[in-house]
Amino acid sequence: MRRYWSDSPLSLNKEIQLSPELFHHICEVCRLPEGAKFELITEEQKAYLVRLVSKSKKTATIHVLEERQLPSLSRPYIRLCISLPKFNTFESILEKSVELGVHRIQPFFSDFSFVRNLDKISGSRWQRWLKIIKNASQQTGRSPLMTIEEPCKIEEILQDFNPDQGIEGLFPYEGQGELNLKESLARIRSANCQEVWVFIGSEGGFSDKEVELFQSVKLFPLSLGEQVLRVETACVALTSIIKYDLNLF
Repeated sequence: MRRYWSDSPLSLNKEIQLSPELFHHICEVCRLPEGAKFELITEEQKAYLVRLVSKSKKTATIHVLEERQLPSLSRPYIRLCISLPKFNTFESILEKSVELGVHRIQPFFSDFSFVRNLDKISGSRWQRWLKIIKNASQQTGRSPLMTIEEPCKIEEILQDFNPDQGIEGLFPYEGQGELNLKESLARIRSANCQEVWVFIGSEGGFSDKEVELFQSVKLFPLSLGEQVLRVETACVALTSIIKYDLNLF
């Protein structure tokens, strides 16, 4: 069944006029006929079965038939902290992260980031990222939307990293690792944490200075083996492994 994201709340057994954005997508792009049934997902973590009652050239009316609660993400939440790669790579990561149930994305600037300051990210670029998250959410039937934080310096993120607040972290590094993934996941399981932060470098990884920054907050290099993974591959692989190991699927 087709699913679409609704920014407006819905009420059971009510007739509602579609927003211009939804009208365009449902009636002009997908060309659903009168009588068609589909689901609308809202930020309240609900999905509504609706029927397209009527449509004209510029407006359409739906009738809300059924309501169901969408499942919540299981804890610990996964937060992907990513050194900003090329924009097309980052957009692919956004889509896959929604599909895999990542709770939050935190892009950051590092020595090898594709962009290194906020001025390089336009308002239209930011709106595009939000739209990608919304589109991926409606396809997967997920609510609420995955959060994307404003990009900042790596130093600012590490200031907020505090294991005493139920946070554990993974710092994959293509250099010599002090830990392996199996050991690190065993530690996370035993910690019974609320959130796992995964730090992914862009092409070129992390500088020696940044490695020292991670170590200063007790995040030690983690080896993923001899092969160097692409940024998007590392994000998908690590998220999938974490979810499997912690029974989050």
